[in-house]
Amino acid sequence: MTALPAADGFRMPPEWAPHARTWMAWPGPNFTFGEEGDDSLAEARRAWAAVARAVSRHEPVTVVAGTGQGASARAMLGDAIEVVERPLDDAWMRDIGPTFLTGGGRLAAADWTFNGWGAQDWAVWDRDSEVGRHVAAMAGAQVYSTKLVNEGGGIHVDGEGTVLLTETVQLDPGRNPGWTREDVEEELHAYLGTSKAIWLPRGLTRDYGQFGTRGHVDIVAAFVRPGVVVAHTQPDPAHPDHEVCKEIVRLLRASTDARGRALEVVEIPAPGVTEADGELVDYSYINHYLCNGGVVLCGFDDPADERAAEIFGRLFPERRVTLVDARTIFANGGGIHCITQQQPQV
Repeated sequence: MTALPAADGFRMPPEWAPHARTWMAWPGPNFTFGEEGDDSLAEARRAWAAVARAVSRHEPVTVVAGTGQGASARAMLGDAIEVVERPLDDAWMRDIGPTFLTGGGRLAAADWTFNGWGAQDWAVWDRDSEVGRHVAAMAGAQVYSTKLVNEGGGIHVDGEGTVLLTETVQLDPGRNPGWTREDVEEELHAYLGTSKAIWLPRGLTRDYGQFGTRGHVDIVAAFVRPGVVVAHTQPDPAHPDHEVCKEIVRLLRASTDARGRALEVVEIPAPGVTEADGELVDYSYINHYLCNGGVVLCGFDDPADERAAEIFGRLFPERRVTLVDARTIFANGGGIHCITQQQPQV
């Protein structure tokens, strides 16, 4: 019988642990971004490139471009960022890439099954389902594959045994039909080295739209250190996320972590804007990315940006907080955390 990562001494470190590098993927022509030559694809590439440059000020960045897309990526990213070509369908490295694990000076990777966020009717994932193994191989990581359908945005760990997740992702019949909470917990603990799962009922309202993930946790709540969670709040009582967020904050405040600590919850209010182009938005500062010495924070050209930056500055006084305009990324279905994936140091 094949051993499992936790049994072999591996665990997923928290995002604030030191990184060896960051992995990203390059937007290519597809249903989400548009075709080559479209303004929408060019705009997406500029947004992804801005995030890559911000992260590269703190640590090495490798961008995986689709076959034949490397030259265009290098032209926009410059010489400081490594570009490699592999077959790609989309550009959400948090979800299609591996979840890296460490243990005993070794690097491993959890290779989740990826099926287009629950086999959504617009999604294509034949090539993306292989990206986890491609990236793990390039990183020199030992690969552990699982039949659990999961994406990196669907989990968040504290590094001390606790994992955050949502019911609508992990128990999605389009992802894991027939799996129970107990089944999901057993598999995640075996792969992440965790022992306590904190289940949130759902994600933000917009995340259930056409290009949504059906409730990824990394847009609503995230650990910033053991025992401390940042949580998205929506101050506008007319917004459907107002009540959603109140329930999530209440649940988090009533929760304990794997070591029995009551969670401290730091609320991060949403920007004032609630619509863009007549559509509801779920702009959230929770979907940030930690890199060596830095916090890359979603910006929305909103007065709340600076307030969020101040909160993260207090939470991470030893790190430089950089706001990067994330409106284009959100318009395509995610945020800065969704397009980055950390490779921890071993």
